[in-house]
Amino acid sequence: MSELCQQLHILIREGRRYDFNTGYDGIPHNGIYIMFEKGELAHDGDRVVRIGTHTGDKQLRSRIYQHFENENKNRSIFRKNIGRCILNKERNPYLSTWELDTTSRENQKLFSHLIDKAFETELEKQISKYIQESLNFCLLEIPSKKDRLDYEARLIGTVSNCKECLPSSNWLGQFSPVDKIKKNGLWQVNKLNTRPLNKEELAFISTTLIHHGEDEK
Repeated sequence: MSELCQQLHILIREGRRYDFNTGYDGIPHNGIYIMFEKGELAHDGDRVVRIGTHTGDKQLRSRIYQHFENENKNRSIFRKNIGRCILNKERNPYLSTWELDTTSRENQKLFSHLIDKAFETELEKQISKYIQESLNFCLLEIPSKKDRLDYEARLIGTVSNCKECLPSSNWLGQFSPVDKIKKNGLWQVNKLNTRPLNKEELAFISTTLIHHGEDEK
């Protein structure tokens, strides 16, 4: 498992790196993003810390925008998890309110007496700052929804089951109240126990990786 995960890391690190400053030029309409985080290392280089995709057609750019710029934790579980860690690190009792899902108007009314909008606005800015300054990512261009979801699961399974992909002691995720995040060193909790990639699937991944100089899709 560790050898295959090492091969995956070496492969993905050859791809074009995107971050907040690069904008969205060159991002394909459909695919999988694979994130790295400043200070997190494994297999002699940057460590994968999150793998994700989208379900709607041509929504990859939108999904990345929701993580990096759209200051609404109800639209990005990634942002919600970062906020959890910030609050838990500070031992801030607002954590219990942050956990609430206020996506629907019904819940907004139900929990309105608990929500501190000014506080959440400032927290969302902290989350954006952390993500924009600490995270970068590579991309796999995969048009098929079924393939995207299948390979997302295989990729997560490969990294989460690797004994060498361990978070650093300084990783913000160490403050997560979600045990699976701390244990696995990934900013996600789903698909952690799925079947890992095999060699043939890894070979397919190599054909989908976006490299430097490729035209905008």
